[in-house]
Amino acid sequence: GVIVEYYGTSVPIEQTANINTPDARQIIVQPFDKSSIGAIEKAIMAANLGFNPSNEGDQIRINVPPLTEERRKGLVKMAKAESEEAKISVRAARRQANEEAKALEKDGAPEDDVKRLVEKIQALTDEFIKKVDYYTELKEKDILTV
Repeated sequence: GVIVEYYGTSVPIEQTANINTPDARQIIVQPFDKSSIGAIEKAIMAANLGFNPSNEGDQIRINVPPLTEERRKGLVKMAKAESEEAKISVRAARRQANEEAKALEKDGAPEDDVKRLVEKIQALTDEFIKKVDYYTELKEKDILTV
């Protein structure tokens, strides 16, 4: 998301402004504190979302351009990168769970129980990786549909 430097603290834009979409091609950002409008505009530009915010003094208007083929491909690339991050997180959770299972074995848990636990951990890992792939594929089709 868009992160705003607000009084020396990094906060999500939702905590600094009201965000409305009057129509499909327009976003209106109304800061709670009018003095933060410059920081919000800067954060929107820094987020590299392909938007050109227009500061109107008391609000920021963003006209959303139609997606070009190039932009769609860029969004798909971003979705795939997020998907890879999600898979890395799932694998890290598996690694941690496996370490805890092995610690149980060292503490005297029966070897068969630990083996079943490790198999269950792997099954859950596979299930979540499949879900990540499924939703990434859905999002990719959604993005590429004109």
